[in-house]
Amino acid sequence: MSTIRPGLVFFYSARSGSCRRVEGFLAQVLQRRGNHGTFRLYRVAQEERPDLVERFAIETTPTLVVVEGKQVRARLARPRGCRDIERFLAPWLQ
Repeated sequence: MSTIRPGLVFFYSARSGSCRRVEGFLAQVLQRRGNHGTFRLYRVAQEERPDLVERFAIETTPTLVVVEGKQVRARLARPRGCRDIERFLAPWLQ
């Protein structure tokens, strides 16, 4: 039986230093304990995909969204560090 991995969508702005920091935090969290295979990771630049920003009702960047079975399961706007991201992703992480 194959399980479909949840999608983790990282909404960011290419011009934002805060988004670059959060991208680094996210990479650290997913690399720990072999979690890099837990999600299908999608990076969405708000400047390039305003349609997705609108569809997901993104009000600020950076924002992380977990999608399972075509439904948004969780959302975290402006994570402050690795601990925020780990707490947010805890239900899915090993």
